[in-house]
Amino acid sequence: MSKSYNNTLPIFGEEKPLRKTVMRIVTDSAAVEDPKPTEGAIILELYKLFAMEGDYDQMVADYQAGGIGYGDFKKRLWEAYWEFFAPMRKRREELLVDPGHVEQVLATGAARAREEANRVLTRVRKAVGIR
Repeated sequence: MSKSYNNTLPIFGEEKPLRKTVMRIVTDSAAVEDPKPTEGAIILELYKLFAMEGDYDQMVADYQAGGIGYGDFKKRLWEAYWEFFAPMRKRREELLVDPGHVEQVLATGAARAREEANRVLTRVRKAVGIR
């Protein structure tokens, strides 16, 4: 997938357009009953990123056995993808409700970073004889 081809899967995208994108993944024209090639299969490669190992192994076995169409594999990919990022989407929604919290966390982090930088600079100045 490539951002320049406008075929990415954004983590925080809306459900329907994302599902549509997954269902449009280009596959070969193997018949439903035919075994599907696993080498270079984009659906399998993506599924491996989001699914549990046992689920991935089952999908590989189903690819090799035949009898299942690419549409069903895409649905499995979609479900694994949507479930995998559910906690992140939930947390993002929580943060969007209170943007002041994010600003406060950034300000606190910046203050801590300045304190640490000042300690380091004091040691460096002392070591090189500036102070």
